[in-house]
Amino acid sequence: MYRVSLIILFVFANINRSLDCEALPIDLQPSAVSSLYHDCGLEKMISIEAFNHSLSGYNKFSPDKPIIAICDFTKPSTEERFFIIDIEHKKVLYKSLVAHGKNSGDIMATHFSNQPESLQSSLGFYKIGAIIQSPKHGVALLLHGLEKAKNDNALKRQIIMHGADYVCQKFVSQYGRLGRSFGCPALPNSLMKEVAPILQNGALLYIYAG
Repeated sequence: MYRVSLIILFVFANINRSLDCEALPIDLQPSAVSSLYHDCGLEKMISIEAFNHSLSGYNKFSPDKPIIAICDFTKPSTEERFFIIDIEHKKVLYKSLVAHGKNSGDIMATHFSNQPESLQSSLGFYKIGAIIQSPKHGVALLLHGLEKAKNDNALKRQIIMHGADYVCQKFVSQYGRLGRSFGCPALPNSLMKEVAPILQNGALLYIYAG
């Protein structure tokens, strides 16, 4: 029994280590980016331009985990436009609907702001921080904006990644679009609980709009 317990502990330790290992720089030569793009199976999900921009930020900001979440706001809110990619293992872990800020637009997000009370989404790169328990939204993730004058007011604006009832296909079917947040990237409630442990404390978030 003692030996079995040690084996179980060893397995869980290695799983956690694989999720928490430091991200290594990526070769940004066009051929290398193209190869990684195809290896991850992203052809029908996001453009190679969006992926290329995300990798540039990945190298610049050196996340603590080899995982990047991309919000592609060139797509309408009725489509899946949130992707969690494991760069080390070259695979998409999750894809999902994601809401934008209510003052960023209706179906499409076209206006962005870093200002408090704008109720708009902010573009750029974020370090994903700790899991918190939001009084309003439940399980959520802190977001630390990494780009001055672009998204560095995220904490001041209380911009977090959270779940919401209005992020679901049923809402789209009823209203022709997703519900909208106060500027936060909001996910389906069930997905939020699942991805929070994977993204917490070191993954990178990139909000892209072309």
